[in-house]
Amino acid sequence: MSRYTDDTDGGDDRPGLDELEPAVELLGDVLDDDETDDDDEDDYPEDATEDDIDLVVALYREDGQPVAVALALELANDLDELINQLRRIPGDAGAVGLVSIASEFFVIVRVRGKKVQVLLSDELAATDWPIARDVADFLGSELPEDEDDAGPIGDLDIFGDVGLQDFELEALCDSDDDSDVLVERIVKRLNYGPQYRKTVQTSFGL
Repeated sequence: MSRYTDDTDGGDDRPGLDELEPAVELLGDVLDDDETDDDDEDDYPEDATEDDIDLVVALYREDGQPVAVALALELANDLDELINQLRRIPGDAGAVGLVSIASEFFVIVRVRGKKVQVLLSDELAATDWPIARDVADFLGSELPEDEDDAGPIGDLDIFGDVGLQDFELEALCDSDDDSDVLVERIVKRLNYGPQYRKTVQTSFGL
């Protein structure tokens, strides 16, 4: 006769099985979480290449004078590192970072001490380009399901204190013109036109 018998329903009453089942269920939850993380990584857009990147420029004022400098191209794929680099610029009142990708969309980042403001001209770009996805994540914005629902996301009043109002900036974001052209219009409104033009001609051939 077997040591373990069941006189009722044929179930297995060996010691420890009751304790084992929850552990197996927990392991299944962990595996499911890992699969979800892998799916998120697979869904993340590939980096923009050098050919995709129109420009990466920082604007700031030094002793009251406007300055425009080219930044490293890899910053066009990493919002966090772009913010870090802007924090290192010794501007009188912080610094502004401008990124344009594939003439399709632009990103504006304004850093003043601990205050960070961001604007993405077209949230649809978050499905295809890493810095746009970074902005959406930074803002806690969900990716649009319908193209008709898409538009700019972020702080449209990012330059309200220097005379560029939110409705004007929104109109620029909605324009069909190339994103690098729109960035230049914004820069001119901020009174960095000549400095910016020289920088993008020299560094990006625009």
